Amino acid sequence: MEYPTLPERLLDAVDRSAGPRAQIHKVGGEWKDIPTRELLRRIAGLAKALAERGVLEGDRVAIFAPNCPEWHVADFAVSGLGAVVVPIYFRESPERIAYIIHHSGAKVVFVAGEEQTARLLSIRAGLAGVECVIAADGHTSLAEAASIALDDTVRYEDLIAAAGDAEIAAYRQRVPKLRSAQLASIIYTSGTTGEPKGVMLSHANFVSNELASFENLPYGSEDVALSFLPLAHVYERLTDYGYLFRGIPLAYVVRPDDVARALVEVRPTFVAAVPRFFEKLYATVMERGAQAAGLRRVLFDWAVRTSRRAIPWRAYARPVSLGVRLQWAIADRLVYKKFRAGVGGRLRLFISGGAPLATELAEFFTTVGLTISQGYGLTETSPVVSNNIVVPNHIGTVGHPLRDVEVRIADDGEILVRGPCVMMGYYKKPEETRAAISPDGWLATGDVGHLDKDGYLVITDRKKEILKTAGGKIVAPAPIENLLKTSPYIQNVALVGDKRRFVAALIVPNLAAIEARARQAGIAFASSAALIAHPWVHELIESEIARLTANLAQYETIKRFALLDRDFTYDGGELTYTLKLKRRVIEGQYADLIEGLYAEASPARP
Repeated sequence: MEYPTLPERLLDAVDRSAGPRAQIHKVGGEWKDIPTRELLRRIAGLAKALAERGVLEGDRVAIFAPNCPEWHVADFAVSGLGAVVVPIYFRESPERIAYIIHHSGAKVVFVAGEEQTARLLSIRAGLAGVECVIAADGHTSLAEAASIALDDTVRYEDLIAAAGDAEIAAYRQRVPKLRSAQLASIIYTSGTTGEPKGVMLSHANFVSNELASFENLPYGSEDVALSFLPLAHVYERLTDYGYLFRGIPLAYVVRPDDVARALVEVRPTFVAAVPRFFEKLYATVMERGAQAAGLRRVLFDWAVRTSRRAIPWRAYARPVSLGVRLQWAIADRLVYKKFRAGVGGRLRLFISGGAPLATELAEFFTTVGLTISQGYGLTETSPVVSNNIVVPNHIGTVGHPLRDVEVRIADDGEILVRGPCVMMGYYKKPEETRAAISPDGWLATGDVGHLDKDGYLVITDRKKEILKTAGGKIVAPAPIENLLKTSPYIQNVALVGDKRRFVAALIVPNLAAIEARARQAGIAFASSAALIAHPWVHELIESEIARLTANLAQYETIKRFALLDRDFTYDGGELTYTLKLKRRVIEGQYADLIEGLYAEASPARP
C-alpha cells in the first residue's frame, strides 16, 4: 500500500483544518498561540534556508531541542527536503551527543535551549563533520552558539523572518516529489542495555502507524493536547503527529518539572504519558490524602474505599449494587472531581505507553473519571503495535493490534510483529538488522506476552529482564514492581534475583508519605538518612510488601529488601528516555548493597 509522506499529511491538515491555534507555547509566563498558517510559513522559510546551505535529499540533520514549537518546524522543514531527521534527547549526555552526530553523519545541527547549547559547546571539538549550526534564539543564546567555532552559525529567527507566499509555494511544489518509502528519520534508542542503535524509519513507517493508531480517536474543536515526553523518542513524536494532522492544538512543555502547572493552565483534553507519570500522580493523590486531618481525612479514606468497590462497574462495565453507584456519585461530587481538577478538569483521555502500567493504577484512575488507554510498541515499530483507543478499553491489556499489523507469539513467549510499521533496519548495522527481522518480515521485539481470548495483547516483561532463580523458577519483575508501586509509601522498585536463591528488592521510599504516617504515630526523624535506617520504617515497608504480594507464588515473593536514599533517574544512568529501569546499570551501581542482601543466611520465612 502507498502511504502519504509526513509533509503531505501536514499540508493536508493545513488545508483541511487551518486555525488560529496550531501550536501553544509559553512566552514570558503567558501561553501564546501560533496559527496554522504561521507554522507553515516558518517551516517553508527554514526549508528554503536549509536548501540554500546545501542540504539535499538523504542528508542528515540533527535536532537537539526540548519540546517546543521550533522542534516541529525543524522536523517538517528537513523532511520536506527529503532529508533525514536525527533527533537527540534534550538532556542527552555530551558523549552520546557526539556519538549520534558522528555516527549519523549529520550535516547540520538545529539547537534550541540554553542547556542544549551548553552541551553542544562542550563537544565542539567533535563537530568536524557539521557544516552549519542553526540556533533558535528564543531558547538559545546566539553568543554562546556562535562560539561553537563553526564558520556558519545562524539565527533561526533570521532565516525565517522574510519567508512568505513564495517560500510556501516552493515547499508545496517540492513535497509531492517525495516518496513514502524513503528514509525519514534515524532514531537512536537509549536502550536498557548495550550501545545505542540508530533505528531507520521511513515516511511509510510513520504515516501507516499514525493513521492506524488514531483512527478511533474521537476529537473536536475544543480539544487540546499536551506535549511533554521527549520528542526525540518516537512515542511522543508519533502521538504529536496524530494531533497535528487532525488539527488538534498542541501545547509544549519545555521543562518536565513544569508539567503539573501546565496541566492546570492549559487544561488539555489529551495527554500521552508513561507509567512513571501515573505512579507519581497516584502517589501525590495518596500523599495529600494522608496529610489531611479530621473530617477531610475521613472523607478521603471513604472515597478511596468507594472507588475500589466501584471498580467492577466503572472499569469493567459489570453490575454493582445501587448503593455502590450512589456512594460513587457522592464521592465523585465531593472528592473525585478534585482529582480531575488537579490535571486541568477537562481530560478526556490519558494515553500510556513506554512500559507496562499496573492494572491497579489503571483501575483507580478509570474509576475516578480519568480514563487511561494503554498501548504497546517500540522504536522499531514506529512505535505502536497495539492500543486501547477502542471501545471497550480492556484494562490489563495493551490493546488490540493495529489495522494491518500482525502479532504472533513465539514458542518461548516472545512477541513477534510484522506490518508496515516495522523499521527499515538499524543504521550501519546489517548484522543486528538480520538478527532482529526474519527473512519473511517478522520483528523479534524482545518482549514476552500473550494474546487473550479477545485478541488483546498482554505484556509480561522484557525477555532479557526475566529473572531465573537458582532453583530454576521464572520471575517477571515488572508486574511485581508495579504492584509494589501502588503503595503510598513506595516510590520506586527494582527487583533482583537472577541466578540467586531468592528474589530481593531495592526500594525507593516515599519520604513525604512515610513522614506523614510517622507523625500520626508520634515518631520524628532527624534526617532522611535516619528515616531510611529506622526499624519502624522497615516494618512499615515490610508490611506493605506482604500486603501487596500476598497472592504471588512463593518463589515470586520478596525475601529481603534494601531502602535507597534517592530515586532512579535518567541523569544518573538508571533510566531510559521513557523512564524504564536499566537493570544492568542499577545492579552495577548497587552491587555491594545487593551482595549484602544475599550474604547472610537464607531468610527464615519461605
